[in-house]
Amino acid sequence: MSPRVSLTMPQNISYYRFGPFELKPKTRELFKHGVKLKLRPQPFRVLELLLERAGECVTRDELQAHVWPSNTFVDFEHGLNTAIKQLRGVLGDSATEPRYVETLPKLGYRILGDVEAGAAVPASPTVSTGPAPTDQNAPVVRAVTGAPEVVSASPDRASWALVAGVSLAILLIIGGLAHFKKPLAARSSQNAAASNRKMLAVLPFQNLTGDESQEYFSDGLTEEMIAQIGRIHPREFGVIARTSVMHYKYTSETADQIGRELGVQYVLEGSVRRDSEKVRINATLLKVGSETDLWSHEYDRELNNLLALQEEISREISDEIQETLGGPKSNLPSGNPSTSQKSYEAYDLYLRGLFFWNKRTIPALEQAISYFQQAIAKDPDYAPAYAGVANAYTLLTSYSLTPSSTYMPKARAAALRALEINERLPEAHIALALIVENYDWDWVTAEREYRRGIELNPNYATGHQWYAEFLTWRGRFDEALRQAEMARRLDPLSLIIATDRAAVYYYSRQYDQSIQNFSAILEMDPNFPRAYMILSPYTEKGQYDRALQDLVKWHALMDDGPATSATLAFIYGRCGETEKARKELKKIEEQNAREPIDPSALVFANLGLKKNEQALTWLQAAYTQHSNVMTTLKVNPAFDPLRADIRFAELLRKVGLAE
Repeated sequence: MSPRVSLTMPQNISYYRFGPFELKPKTRELFKHGVKLKLRPQPFRVLELLLERAGECVTRDELQAHVWPSNTFVDFEHGLNTAIKQLRGVLGDSATEPRYVETLPKLGYRILGDVEAGAAVPASPTVSTGPAPTDQNAPVVRAVTGAPEVVSASPDRASWALVAGVSLAILLIIGGLAHFKKPLAARSSQNAAASNRKMLAVLPFQNLTGDESQEYFSDGLTEEMIAQIGRIHPREFGVIARTSVMHYKYTSETADQIGRELGVQYVLEGSVRRDSEKVRINATLLKVGSETDLWSHEYDRELNNLLALQEEISREISDEIQETLGGPKSNLPSGNPSTSQKSYEAYDLYLRGLFFWNKRTIPALEQAISYFQQAIAKDPDYAPAYAGVANAYTLLTSYSLTPSSTYMPKARAAALRALEINERLPEAHIALALIVENYDWDWVTAEREYRRGIELNPNYATGHQWYAEFLTWRGRFDEALRQAEMARRLDPLSLIIATDRAAVYYYSRQYDQSIQNFSAILEMDPNFPRAYMILSPYTEKGQYDRALQDLVKWHALMDDGPATSATLAFIYGRCGETEKARKELKKIEEQNAREPIDPSALVFANLGLKKNEQALTWLQAAYTQHSNVMTTLKVNPAFDPLRADIRFAELLRKVGLAE
């Protein structure tokens, strides 16, 4: 049996490795695949203690004694819960489905998985030859002496299908993005000053239930409040989107500081408690730079009245802001006028679905669909759940490289049903627009639906973002940049929105501007895979050394799969690494033989190897299968070698992009 390490002298441990992570106690650094992550001191110390005691339960009392000593005047329970949430956020972990940090109810926490402990000098750890832990969940701990070695680990991130030449319509929101907020927020503040609209940020509602499994409820309440408030006076003030405000969920910054960073004039902060029958919501509105609160209320309601309560709170907040501006109070209808009649059970399931949808991974999207469908089963007339199903199926098609015919008809049916129930639901119009754009190449209908969705809610950042992408495919780059900038103002800390803006420069052949924008994002967060689309402008400019250098970094972040292999084959082929490109192409061909995949992977792999005839054959198959790669035909530089071929021109005509 493997020896068990007794870490009685943790000061001699130079590193711990678990999964793709490496923690260095002496320098107080945490790395993921060699890339340094930012982690606040308290969650870092919690992680260090868990790793020191790998395989054991570290009790809450022990954590309090080591991390929150008696002379520290803080609320220990709140501090520990916050530290664990921050730690899980950085690790990309989940309380309900833990991979690294397991909660032992009423006891403490334990590390899951194998842990490797390395000493700075030989024979530092004391190794006992007693039996290894019998707990099947306990990690295996190995003692290693001497200098650390580079070890490989299988990445556990979801595949994505729009990077470099492999340009599919796919969007990613990854955890751990808070560390880039100040540079983008500074630009947001400048832009807000130039705008006539007042801006509001709804900070994440605090979950005061003491139950981490209720995070979906507080997060969902935050998102719904953003949507409710944003619909009431959209022309007069804007509301910062969920992605940006969620960066402040575990922050110690004051509301005033956050407001200044986001460039807003008003901040709403609140908390929520609930039991099986009742909910209590506290909400406070403040003006940034003011010493006093503008408005503060506490609400106690039955859970089945929560939906009506949200409208009540949002209208009171809106009226308070309007009063300070000297304007009229709200008299506009809400986005869903019958919302107070909806069943609470359906709404609760919808919030659970939103929680998983926002994770943007294949398993999470599948879970989101399940919850949305359960919400529909509870209330067949609940329109937001149908819109959620539509968006989840559309993104799942791109994320998984599943043939479009598998999910897109289901997405369309859900979007149309949502609109049949509530024509004023912005999310449903935007969902339908994306479907008819990617699957039908119906550009007229898509643009009409984008415009209608934005008209209903000009504060819907995703609507502006996806409309900017639509305009890019049409070659309307100036309009696309304007829409991308609107999205960025509404969601100034969103990496995906910033990256899509950089992509517009790439597709418009402004390679230097594209590289500059992608580089700025990677400086803020080098772990964001989508920003490695910087590979494309490097390749088009012939900067192959830079492309290959960043290709290695990108590959370390990705799962193996057809999208990853296609990108590798394309870049390796364009950079002259022919054998490596052929190896990746073979992987794709073998997988396609086992189970058909979206033909776009074979298109780009062959393009990288200059196999234009084969690439064109697969592109024609992509057209037959309604692959969303066809939306990029007009503007994607990767297709330039095919443009002189009459068959390519015919494909352009068929998808409505010939003009």
